[in-house]
Amino acid sequence: MKPSNDTSFFGHPGGLRTLFFTEMWERMSYYGMRALLVLFMTASLQTQGLGFTVATAGAIYGLYTGAVYFLGLPGGWLADRLIGGKNAVWYGGIIIFAGHVVLAIDLQNLFFVGLILVASGTGLLKPNISAMVGQQYGDDDGRRDSGYALYYMGINIGSLIAYLVTGYLQENWGWHYAFGAAAIGMAIGLIQYYFSNRSLSADSVAPANPYQGAAKQRAWMGVWAVIALAVVVIVLAHMGTIVIEPVALAQQVAVVFTIIFFAYFGFIYFKGQLSDNEKKRMWALFLVCVASACFWSGFEQAGSSLNLFAQNYTDRVLESGSLLTSWFGMDAIPTVWFQLSNSLFIIILSPFFAALWINLAKRMIDPSYTIKCAIGIVIMASGFLVMFMASQYAAQGLKVAPMWLVTTYFLHTVGELCLSPVALSAVSKLSPKRFAGQMMGVFVLTYSIGNIIAGLLSGNFDPENVEQMPDLYLQIALFSIAIAIVIGLMSFKSRFWEKAGIEEKA
Repeated sequence: MKPSNDTSFFGHPGGLRTLFFTEMWERMSYYGMRALLVLFMTASLQTQGLGFTVATAGAIYGLYTGAVYFLGLPGGWLADRLIGGKNAVWYGGIIIFAGHVVLAIDLQNLFFVGLILVASGTGLLKPNISAMVGQQYGDDDGRRDSGYALYYMGINIGSLIAYLVTGYLQENWGWHYAFGAAAIGMAIGLIQYYFSNRSLSADSVAPANPYQGAAKQRAWMGVWAVIALAVVVIVLAHMGTIVIEPVALAQQVAVVFTIIFFAYFGFIYFKGQLSDNEKKRMWALFLVCVASACFWSGFEQAGSSLNLFAQNYTDRVLESGSLLTSWFGMDAIPTVWFQLSNSLFIIILSPFFAALWINLAKRMIDPSYTIKCAIGIVIMASGFLVMFMASQYAAQGLKVAPMWLVTTYFLHTVGELCLSPVALSAVSKLSPKRFAGQMMGVFVLTYSIGNIIAGLLSGNFDPENVEQMPDLYLQIALFSIAIAIVIGLMSFKSRFWEKAGIEEKA
């Protein structure tokens, strides 16, 4: 690919502008709805919620967020083989918009239909729009990394807008308006994408490795067969012909995803004709994958158990005369607003962490990938130690100050910045080159596994049994720390990998 001389978007190609704003509004719709899910499912029927138990709501939340990442695998395949990235983002956005509209119109009766549509559309849009960012640059274009940094900023701006808007609407206008705001956000993203997508590079349009002739026809027949089967299952489930128990299903899906992870990882390791050095790198990558699944199972409590803690046991009452009370007539901080702490801290701290690793390397202090991931898990676990102390006050019938949750989100964000970008870098550098794309797909499975486990764990945090919360938060913290210690010890024990000629430390 030839280098681009286009500098129309803050020194970057104009195609990045299209992707920046599309992703910003898509993330606004995704995070806005995700923040509401557990609150809506556990709200009583009298308040127009679904009245689900915390265990059921947590399982559904885990299945939904886990499916979003898992469906990125077939979504990437569709773009690479059949329709191309540009069309994948467009059709994915339309499906997401349809799902949000369904939710906004009839939350009680079409809730699961809306969730399935949003998850399916996100699986089609999300992996391909991320890949398209890199396609706007030439192979030797030095702007690529900063382009991804700018794109990542769009994601966090979108999530900030999501929490502010949907949180306010849910507290002051009701569920339908809050879910409807997510549909409006996706609609804005689609409109600007439609009118500006001509600026995308040619590599973003055509499939990267398309099927031809009969193979293409068979692939399309398979796609339509899967869609038809999914529609039949949805209709039967909606009619009550098929009864699904969410907690049991979440447990089974977690097991299936874990088996798929081990099977695919093992297949590449044992049947991929890897050299000794590549196999040693794979062991390092395995530790990174374990760290990732563990981390996200704790981090994703943000939208579930921590969200319920904010609603039920955090003092959100605003003082009379405060800015929010005077200007917006608000009596309390919206529950969802606590989650915007993560996006705000990422925007503030990202430049600091980018500089931190560079400066440490200059001082010959360069922790290995696995050590950085272990540090991220420990810092995340410390957030649950904060919640252990806060929940002790809640167990006594007190409402705690907002700073307890804000501190937890701060520590979780620091842990995320230690682990998430490092893990992605590890996958790209430690994977055998001929399996790089497949290994990224295998790594994405750790997000799905972590999210489903997070949902199952959150089901234990029932506000009606607040006396159990301190022990539950402490158990998550101690288990996470134990995993981090094991990963750290295995990393130190394996220093001989470097002597085998591995550039990247494992």
